[in-house]
Amino acid sequence: MAETKPGTWQVIKAVLGAFIGVQSEQQRQLDFQTKSVVPYIVVGVITALLFVAILLVTVTLVLA
Repeated sequence: MAETKPGTWQVIKAVLGAFIGVQSEQQRQLDFQTKSVVPYIVVGVITALLFVAILLVTVTLVLA
């Protein structure tokens, strides 16, 4: 397997799949073809922050 640079959409799909716990074998293979985890960490942190922000806004609106 040759190392490939993951595309933006591939990283987003991988992170969203990890968040909901569903991922195909083909996607998993693509994820592990790269040695750099930095794009996955960056997208994961951004996604987690967005999720927390959406929860805070939702709770604030419901309690208002």
